[in-house]
Amino acid sequence: MTAPFAADARTPAELLHAYLRAGASDADPSRPLVTFYDDATGERVELSAKTFDNWVAKTSNLLQDELNAGPGDRAALLLPAHWQSAVWLLACWSVGVTAVPGGDPAAADLVISGPDGLEAAQACTGERVALALRPLGGRFPQRPDGFLDYAAEVPGQGDRFAPYSPVDPDSPALETTVDGLPLKLTGDQTVQLAREGALRLGLGPGSRVLSTHSYQDWAGLEAGLLAPLSVGASVVLCRNSGDLTAAQWDKRIESERVTLRLG
Repeated sequence: MTAPFAADARTPAELLHAYLRAGASDADPSRPLVTFYDDATGERVELSAKTFDNWVAKTSNLLQDELNAGPGDRAALLLPAHWQSAVWLLACWSVGVTAVPGGDPAAADLVISGPDGLEAAQACTGERVALALRPLGGRFPQRPDGFLDYAAEVPGQGDRFAPYSPVDPDSPALETTVDGLPLKLTGDQTVQLAREGALRLGLGPGSRVLSTHSYQDWAGLEAGLLAPLSVGASVVLCRNSGDLTAAQWDKRIESERVTLRLG
C-alpha cells in the first residue's frame, strides 16, 4: 500500500513543506498550488508551491519578528478566500499562532483585515495589519490609520523562516465553525480532519479543486485549502464569480484542469 502524502506531517505547515522535499514523487513544487481568480477585477494569480512557500516564509517572519506574535496568541483573520488569506493561514501555523477566521478582533491578540473589515478590526488592542487585496498584491493608495500595510511591509522580510521554538502539533491552531457550531483544533487535529475530508471528497496527488466557498467555516477551509494540501493536490479559488455563465465556468474548469468543483 502506498503511504499517504506527507504521512509524518502533524501541522498544516509541515504539509506545505512536504511539497518542497527534494525528489518528492507526490507533488511537484514547480506546479501550481494556489490559483486565484477575482472576477470583479479580472485578476488571476497563480502560485507554485515554491512561490507560495516564499510568501509564507516572508509573512511568518513579519508575524514573528515585527508583530512579536508567537504560540498562545490568537489572530483574527477578517479576510475572504484569497491567495493572500491562504498565505496568512499557513504563516500563523508556521509560527504557532492560532488562526481565527472571522474571529472577534476585540478578543484577539492581533488582527489581519481586508478592506471590508477595517472598521471592525479597530476593536483589536494589539497589532493590526491591513491587506488591500489589490491585483498584483498592491498597496493601499493611503495606509489606513492604525494599521500596517501588509504589501508595504512584507517585501523586505526574509525568504526563509525558522520559528524561535518548534511548533507543538498538540497546541491550538484553528478556531472556526462547522454547521454553525464552534470547532477548536490543534495542528495535528487540523491535519487529520483535512485528510478525512480529502478521503471523503476522493482527492489525491494531482487533484485540482475549484472552490467558491468562503474561509469563514470549516467547509470552506477544507475545500479551498486544507483537504487539497493534505494530499499533495492544488486549489483554484474563485471570488466574485456569481455572474459567470455556464459556458464561462466550463471554459475555466477545462483551462485549469479542475477535477472537482465545490461551491
